[in-house]
Amino acid sequence: MKNIVLIGMPGCGKSTVGVILAKIMGFHFIDADLLIQEREGKLLTEILEDDGPEAFNQIENEVNLQIGGSNTVVATGGSVVYGKEAMEHYRETAIVVYLQLPFDEIECRLGDITERGISMKEGQTLRTIYEERIPLYEQYGHLKIDTLGLDIKDAAQKIKETVKLSMPSS
Repeated sequence: MKNIVLIGMPGCGKSTVGVILAKIMGFHFIDADLLIQEREGKLLTEILEDDGPEAFNQIENEVNLQIGGSNTVVATGGSVVYGKEAMEHYRETAIVVYLQLPFDEIECRLGDITERGISMKEGQTLRTIYEERIPLYEQYGHLKIDTLGLDIKDAAQKIKETVKLSMPSS
């Protein structure tokens, strides 16, 4: 089966739900943010601080372009949608699932965004990032899953069922 790639805002549960989804589907799990940190030898916050958001987005694009295989759940960083090449790669080789949450819930979950390692230009706020990225998540997602009010296990189960329904019968 194709990979399942999770996209969405920071705090929407991509990594947390992704681990459970991989377990209930018998898939491997990859956290793209961890691959970025491993490649660069520093934390996301350090990359953003040292190199800036544009360089970070280029690194993120390169790392995500290299993720292939099958039967893997990939949790991406929230800014992956700025990498057109990576997103086109995922649209061709995987089922891209947009985990949707309203702004208020994202804001509540994230708290202090400066500690999170979020790719943002000077002067941007969480609200402006949210408004900028939502159209990109909707553009690149094959499927959109509203996870508001769902716990981790229920969100993973909903994704699994939705993905299975979207797959052509063999």
